[in-house]
Amino acid sequence: MADDEQPQIYLISPPEIELSRFSDDLARVLDQQDIACFRLALGSNDEDAIARAADHLREICHARDVAIVIESHYRLVDRLGLDGCHLADGAKLIRDVRKELGADAIVGSHCGASRHNGISAGEAGADYVCFGPVSPTALGAADVAAPELFQWWSEMIEVPVVAEGGLTPELVATLAPIADFLGVGGEIWGAEVPTDALAALLAPLG
Repeated sequence: MADDEQPQIYLISPPEIELSRFSDDLARVLDQQDIACFRLALGSNDEDAIARAADHLREICHARDVAIVIESHYRLVDRLGLDGCHLADGAKLIRDVRKELGADAIVGSHCGASRHNGISAGEAGADYVCFGPVSPTALGAADVAAPELFQWWSEMIEVPVVAEGGLTPELVATLAPIADFLGVGGEIWGAEVPTDALAALLAPLG
């Protein structure tokens, strides 16, 4: 990404939502910020609950020309009228998922802090790769994706890259020139007014 370009914003749902409240919060965020994509990343394996949420949130996103992808449950993409899926396990399933969903679907991959996994995902046909967390998590178990990884990626690889997990205004400023997307989720949804939290987080972008 050229240094004078701003990263796009990629929203990520919490693992658990109260649908009516979250729908209102999501609609307000989409109305106030230019959002490129929304990821439904529910922790539940209850397909009925996932389908209800996806149907409702799809309408909110598509009414505003925002793409919506689902995390992991790629077999639900066509049934629920979604734009694609986000795979949480690197490059392992990308070729199979791409074959099932077709060339037009969005297929992204989380690659932790591994340059190797990112390269493998790109070679397998991912539309984007995601590195993160970009700061230590509460559990402290994950390797942190350092700015140097994004710097190298932006110089060497054409596949778009998402930075997510523990963003702060300082990290936004650091990563803006070297990430194509900023993945924002837990940073804002726990706030009383998510739109205000997002505006504060993105303040360094001007």
